[in-house]
Amino acid sequence: MVNLAVALRSSMCIIVKSAGLVPHTVETEPGTKVNFWLPKNSGGKPEKPAVLLIHGFAGDGVMTWAFQARSLSKRYSVYIPDLLFFGGSYTDKPDRILGVDKFVLVGFSCGGVVASKIAELYGNMAILLTNITFLYIHSTVVTGAPPIMTDSNVNRFGLSSMSDVLLPKTVKGLEFLLSVSLHKRIWLPSCPLKDYLKTMFTNRKEMAELLEALIINNDTTTLPSFPQRIDLLWGENDLFFSVEFAKDLQRKLGEMTSMESIKMEVTWCNWTDHLSTTNFSTNFLLLFIKTKFVLN
Repeated sequence: MVNLAVALRSSMCIIVKSAGLVPHTVETEPGTKVNFWLPKNSGGKPEKPAVLLIHGFAGDGVMTWAFQARSLSKRYSVYIPDLLFFGGSYTDKPDRILGVDKFVLVGFSCGGVVASKIAELYGNMAILLTNITFLYIHSTVVTGAPPIMTDSNVNRFGLSSMSDVLLPKTVKGLEFLLSVSLHKRIWLPSCPLKDYLKTMFTNRKEMAELLEALIINNDTTTLPSFPQRIDLLWGENDLFFSVEFAKDLQRKLGEMTSMESIKMEVTWCNWTDHLSTTNFSTNFLLLFIKTKFVLN
């Protein structure tokens, strides 16, 4: 029987290829490989502004960013890595390998954590940081913010931890994750959902360890000082992290931080409603090119 999740991913790969991107693998050290998509014939410094799209827990780079890559590739050199245990490994210096000296960072879910760390460590290269949903988690909430995503909030969904939410083990758990993370509610029979669980959560133990590593103590940790502009993209009715939470985070990050909200119940809709959000994201980034923020 055909694995429908594999078939869906193959379709996403076709979309990304139609945008002029090709798959590439680099062995950063013995036994460690980085899998990512990059512009065709990108042997040196990209001619267009570089955008690094980092996925979250729900899927790998292609499953998360296929439609956005198709839209953004018209104006940007798009790079899409697979994070560790999500189809490949991730290097802390992608720019050194690909010849990119400046780039825009866009992170979604746990990709926002990675994007934030890159922005902190390589501020002279990452000139704009766009975070979708959250920067860091502290004991199930974002660093430096009020406890919006508390254990009680998780429990009210009938779950015991963030791991239960982001790393479902059953069809029922996956249905819940989709119900709170997709803008448009869709019904799927159990067969494709089972295929998705088998395909996208093969390294469940390592993913759970990664999620645990993202949890930090808010009492002893403060937000880093980011040298670049930060933009937060938020769903107005996000079920996990409210707009009030985002505004508080914006204040804590300082005057270089702005926030844009979109009228939906979740922060990112991916391929279920890709056109409106993709156009929004493209215009969001184009604004900074027009104001000469991204390119000197």
